Amino acid sequence: MKTDLGKNKNHYSLPSTVTLATEEKEEIMNGSSFILEELLMHKSDNNKVSIRNNSLTLSATEKLERIKNHIHGIMTTLGLDMTDDSLRDTPLRVAKMYLNETFSGLDTANEPKLTLFNNDYQYTQMLLVKDITIHSTCEHHLVPFYGKAHIAYFSSGKVIGLSKLNRVAKYFSSRPQVQERLTVEISNALKQALGTEDIAIVIEANHLCVSSRGAQDANSSTTTAEYSGKFLNYDIRNEFLSHLKK
Repeated sequence: MKTDLGKNKNHYSLPSTVTLATEEKEEIMNGSSFILEELLMHKSDNNKVSIRNNSLTLSATEKLERIKNHIHGIMTTLGLDMTDDSLRDTPLRVAKMYLNETFSGLDTANEPKLTLFNNDYQYTQMLLVKDITIHSTCEHHLVPFYGKAHIAYFSSGKVIGLSKLNRVAKYFSSRPQVQERLTVEISNALKQALGTEDIAIVIEANHLCVSSRGAQDANSSTTTAEYSGKFLNYDIRNEFLSHLKK
């Protein structure tokens, strides 16, 4: 039998009794630490998400099933009634979302193929794409942070399709992240692809781990930047920054 809350479809359903001891709840909740481990697809270094190498042996189907089971365990431990129509399929929905959307950037098969063109028009000035939408997930509390990225570069003889800058930002955002690492990862990927050090990136983001919990400060935002090559020059960096104010 459900509690009164369960009778109201505007509330989550709860089982009438929760018989798990505190120790049992902690054991199941600790299993949540394995959820991300089922997702991980590549080795790490100091600039990448920490991962377990044995995740390479898991198929997408196996990961989906394991994540679903972990989410089910967490929801049950919290006291939710998993027989409720609204909740029954939530573990599978979350598992699909994690694998195919939120953390799709952990799968190197999703890495964007970067199309380069010869700079036949001899464009030698700064190329800037600003206000690129960023949606990512804080790796400390697994809640979203979101904002915009501004990316600029000078061609070393090749130019990249404009939408590819957006795709690179999306790829590295689609994994558990911290904003500082995200900024560096995008920069390093573009340096390698374009064969140039002349890259500048600024990311401005709002973090729900700050606004919806903890400090609960909804007014603050975080800015990170990575400059290299020509952008280490004071005048060129200021030209880049001046464009962001327009």
